Amino acid sequence: MCMSKIFNMELLVNQLEPLTEQQLVGIYNLQQSSQQAEDALSQGMEALQQSLAETLANGSPGPSGSSGNVANYMGQMAMAMGKLGTLEGFLRQADNLRQQTLQQMHRILTTRQSARALLAINDYFSRLRALSSLWLARPRE
Repeated sequence: MCMSKIFNMELLVNQLEPLTEQQLVGIYNLQQSSQQAEDALSQGMEALQQSLAETLANGSPGPSGSSGNVANYMGQMAMAMGKLGTLEGFLRQADNLRQQTLQQMHRILTTRQSARALLAINDYFSRLRALSSLWLARPRE
C-alpha cells in the first residue's frame, strides 16, 4: 500500500503548524501529484497481478506429464518469471516515488519542520505496526 493512502497529510500538517501559505500550497500539490503517481502504480500492479495469476493458473501440466505439457509448463513459467521482473520494476518505481516525495517535502519545509515531519511519520508507522501486532496476536474463536 502506498504511503499517502496510509498516512493522511492532514495529520502531518497539524504536527507542523504554523505553515506559510506557500508551504500549504506546496504540500497540497505534492500530495496531489504523489496520489496520481501512486494510483498509476497501483493500477499497473493490479493488472500485473491478474496477468501473473492467469499465467500460473493456466500453467499446470496435465496428469499424463507428456513432454508437450512439460514444455508448455516451462514456457508459462518463463513468462511468469518475466512478469516477476516487471514486478521488480514497479517496486523500484514505488521506492523512487517515496524518495522523491521525501526530497520534495524537505524542499518545501524548513529543516526543523522536516525533522518534526519525519518524527511524526515514524511515530504513526510505529503505532500502526503495534496495532498490527496486537491484531495478529488476538485470541481467535
